[in-house]
Formats: sequence, structure tokens, C-alpha cells
Amino acid sequence: MRSETELKNTVKERYTKIAEQGKAENAASCCGATTPSNKVYNIMMDDYSEVEGYVSDADLGLGCGLPTQFARISKGDTVIDLGSGAGNDCFVARHETGPQGKVIGIDFTPSMIHKARLNVEKSGFNNVEFREGDIDDMPVNDNVADVVVSNCVLNLVPDKQKVIAEIYRVLQPGGHFSISDIVLMGHLPPSLKEDAEMYAGCIAGAIQKSEYLDHIKNTGFENIIIQKEKPIVIPDDILAKYLPENEVAEFNEGETGIFSISVYAEKPDAKISKPKLNLSELQEGHCDPRSGCC
Repeated sequence: MRSETELKNTVKERYTKIAEQGKAENAASCCGATTPSNKVYNIMMDDYSEVEGYVSDADLGLGCGLPTQFARISKGDTVIDLGSGAGNDCFVARHETGPQGKVIGIDFTPSMIHKARLNVEKSGFNNVEFREGDIDDMPVNDNVADVVVSNCVLNLVPDKQKVIAEIYRVLQPGGHFSISDIVLMGHLPPSLKEDAEMYAGCIAGAIQKSEYLDHIKNTGFENIIIQKEKPIVIPDDILAKYLPENEVAEFNEGETGIFSISVYAEKPDAKISKPKLNLSELQEGHCDPRSGCC
């Protein structure tokens, strides 16, 4: 069993390499971390290219959702992006918050911070900044953010409960988050769960969906809603690196499911008597954990 420090070092080394790769190579693998598949399609990420505020140089083909689409960012908000990479979600959030708002990206990989700062300088934005640090110990004061977003990052952190507690700390009372992440239903084969590359590739570090939602609830968040959910299918040529042929078939036919979910939740505020987001505002096909659909 690798220690928390060893796991973090694995992720940092892998994402240093990713910062130097092209989008096409990253998008063909699991969160950009594994050897690309020979399947010509994207395993995880959603398409940002038509999203307002999109900066192509900041899109490394990472992520597993589009959290800014659901984040309800208002003009003038302060937004924090966890695991900001080259700045992709930060620039989309900046479009939503406008020049009167502020966006802070946090990443613990120096090469990503460097790349993101080059992108912000090229774009000329003076209200987007990038801070180097761990998202389970954020270089941010208490009660700073109106909104926190993150895209396929919490699954890479060994202590997910600690990260969620940090999100609670940095949000203002009444603030909220929208996070896209990888979760499981059922248990991964040991060879996938224990492999360092698959950990850096977002899969082996994922936890059970029910456990993930419990962490959020137990931290004190309210109005927890799954805004979007989609299955993730790992191509056979990637699975074959970790499993014998008969186990690949068993895995594909089994009950284990790997999903990308986008989760919304609010930090309570004694001055606010009702949730900011109502179930009637959900898009068709999305579900609420209170409904029993998850």
C-alpha cells in the first residue's frame, strides 16, 4: 500500500509530463495519464470548444465533465478552481464572473502553474491568478469564495474528506460548489486499484459513489444534487495492460460501474432560509440523491 506522499508524488510526476503533451494525446487516455488508446474517441472529457470564455491553449484534454456549466456563477463572484491545470475552467469561470469578479486557480504541479500563468498573460486578464499548493491545504483564507469548481481532481487526492472540508472552509456562508469527478459503483479488480498509472489516470483513486456523497453531507453541506451523470467506458486495449483477457471480459460484463458525476452543494447560511437551487431548475435527465435515483 503506497503512502499518501507516494501517491501525491505519482500524480505530480504524471501531470508534469501531461503539461508537456498535446491535447490529442491527453484526450485519448484516462485523464491524460495513461498510454493513449487506439480507439479514436475521448474517454472522459466533455467538449469545451463551444463554451463561452474558452481558451484553446488552456485546454489539455483533461477533465471528466463541464462543472462550470452548472456552477451558477454570477457577475462579480469570486471563484476558486481546484486542480486548475493550464487554466481551462478558470477562463470559462472568468467569462461568467466578468471583469468585476475574481478567479483563483490552485494546482500543486509547478509546470501546470507555469503554463497557466503564460496563458493568463497572453489573454491579458488581470482578475485571474494561479496559486501553487495542495487542494487539501489550500493557500486561501477562510470564507473567500462564492463558488468552487473542480474537474476530475478530487479522485486524485488520497484524503478526499479533507479536501471537502477545505472547500467548506474557503466558501462563504451561502456559497456553493459544482464539481465533476469520477466515482464507482462496485469494486475495481485489485490490479487496477493498485496500479500507480491508473491512480494518476483518475480511475484507481476513485471511491464509491455513496461514500463520496456521504463525505459531502457529513462535512455539513446542504441541498446536495447530482446535476449530471454519465458512464465511463475504458477501452479494452487499456484494460489489457492490467488484466488478462478473460478478466477484461468479466470486467466489461460485471456489475462494476465507473461514472463521471457533476455534484452541486451549498454551504449553509443562517440568513438564507431556502436553497439557492431548486429541483425544478434541474435539467432533464439529472437526478437528486434525495429521489433515490443514486
